[in-house]
Amino acid sequence: MDRFSSMAIFARVVERGSFTAAAEGSGMTPTMVGNHIRELERHLKGRLLNRTTRRQSLTELGKRYHARCVEILALVDSAELDAREMQNSPRGRLRVSCPVIYGTRVLVPALAAYFDCYPEVQVELSLNDRFVDLAEEGFDAAIRVGVLPDSGLIARPLAHSSRIVCASPAYLARHGQPRTPADLAQHNCLAFMVATGPEHEWRFSRPDGNGVERIAVRGRLDVNGGLALREAALAGLGIILQPRMMLQEDLDAGRLVRLFPDWPAQTLPIHVVHLPDAHMPPKLASFIAFLQETLGHGREP
Repeated sequence: MDRFSSMAIFARVVERGSFTAAAEGSGMTPTMVGNHIRELERHLKGRLLNRTTRRQSLTELGKRYHARCVEILALVDSAELDAREMQNSPRGRLRVSCPVIYGTRVLVPALAAYFDCYPEVQVELSLNDRFVDLAEEGFDAAIRVGVLPDSGLIARPLAHSSRIVCASPAYLARHGQPRTPADLAQHNCLAFMVATGPEHEWRFSRPDGNGVERIAVRGRLDVNGGLALREAALAGLGIILQPRMMLQEDLDAGRLVRLFPDWPAQTLPIHVVHLPDAHMPPKLASFIAFLQETLGHGREP
């Protein structure tokens, strides 16, 4: 017999005063109730109840065991109530992984509005530019920039990320300014390291709108972090292709120069991904809905 069920039945017997009273409304017969009590006594190797034809009373063992049963049953009831409340309203800690730039420039500023709406949710935000394993590392969700590999995760789209090609005035003064994407073959192009390796093919939409130009680029530095690539470009090490949201302040200040404004670089899709879950916790459902509403299509960062 299930010991927890037997404990609950024992507590019911003590509360009701007899096997017959405990059986009423429980879907069991008095005999079944008695079987549960005898099974407990066999397991404990001691008598819990003194029983006569007229009355029953707790033994010393029964009194102590009953007190602990009541405590345990109350804890279980409390745990179930807490779980139901969590399933009814967003609350608890949410672990999210996000690329450094997107998290710093886009997600964190948006979180104030989320916290206003859901004051019982806490967000633990891990900023890194790698693809984390959600199940292995215990993340509830991740923001991913770029084409998604086939992973079995549920992906929900956000706005695309526009990218631009730029270099420092010092680099262009030393090496000359490329006029078209094809000229990049003669330059030191600093590549971003994605999950499959360095991004050595840059894609541009032709000015006439007639197709895409694929340019093979090479350089002396490949980096797995966008901020490091920005610093490399500012130091005059080469040409970079990075998100506009990271570089706009440098462009405005003249620290970097945009190249090929008539040749738009390929934009990257942005998704929030999570593990398949038939019963998604409200904290995660609320977070995903908020991201899609606040950072969805039409709000390109």
